[in-house]
Amino acid sequence: MILAPNWLPARLGLLAAALLALAACQREAAPPPQESASAAPPVNPAPIDDQPAENVPPATAPVSSPPPSAAAGQARFDGYGDLRFGMTAEQAKQAWGGELKGKPDEPGGCYYLQPIWGSNPRDFGFMVEDGKFVRVDVGNDKEIAPGGGKKGMSADEIGKLYAGRIETQPHKYEQGAKVLRISDAGGGVLVFETSSDGKVARWRVGVPPQVDYVEGCS
Repeated sequence: MILAPNWLPARLGLLAAALLALAACQREAAPPPQESASAAPPVNPAPIDDQPAENVPPATAPVSSPPPSAAAGQARFDGYGDLRFGMTAEQAKQAWGGELKGKPDEPGGCYYLQPIWGSNPRDFGFMVEDGKFVRVDVGNDKEIAPGGGKKGMSADEIGKLYAGRIETQPHKYEQGAKVLRISDAGGGVLVFETSSDGKVARWRVGVPPQVDYVEGCS
C-alpha cells in the first residue's frame, strides 16, 4: 500500500478554502441583474409650455359697415315701417303711432301727411289720395330706399344696386336730369330723380299712378 505524504491533507484543505474564498469574491463582484425594459416605470416628458408669457386677448374680426345694398331702412316697396300702401288715412295715422299733420283741400283730394316736425312734404311725407295712403316722398339724405339707394348717390351707384331693373327716362322739367324707375314684383315702384350732375336729388316709393306724379300733389 502506498501512503500519502503527511503534508497532502493539509494542502488539500488549504486548496479547498482558497476555492471557497474565490467563489465568494466572484459573487460579490458580479453586477446586480438589470430589470427588463418592460418593467421599467414610464418616463413622463416635461410638459411643453407653448403659451405666451403675457395674456393675449382673443382675436376679433374687424367690424365693417354693410354695403349700401344690404342697408335696411323703414321704406319698403309696400309702404313705410308699419304703414302699408292701401291703408286709409286713419289707419296710416294709427300705424305711425304719433301725430301726423295734413288734410285734403277737398274730399278725396291729394295731400300729404307729415310728422309734426316736418316742414316740407317733399323732404319727407306720406301721400294720400282718394282717402288711401299711396306714396312716400323723400328729399333728405338720412332715409334709405328699399334696396339701399339714397339721396346723394350717383346714377352709376344706383345702376349697380338695381342692375337690370332700371327704366331710365329724361326728367320732365330739368334738362340733363333723369328719372330712374324700378318696379317690384309686388306692385310697388321706386323712383329716383337725379339732377343734372348725375346725383340723386330725391326719391319716392309707392303705387301707380300716384308714384309717377312728378309734381307730387301740385
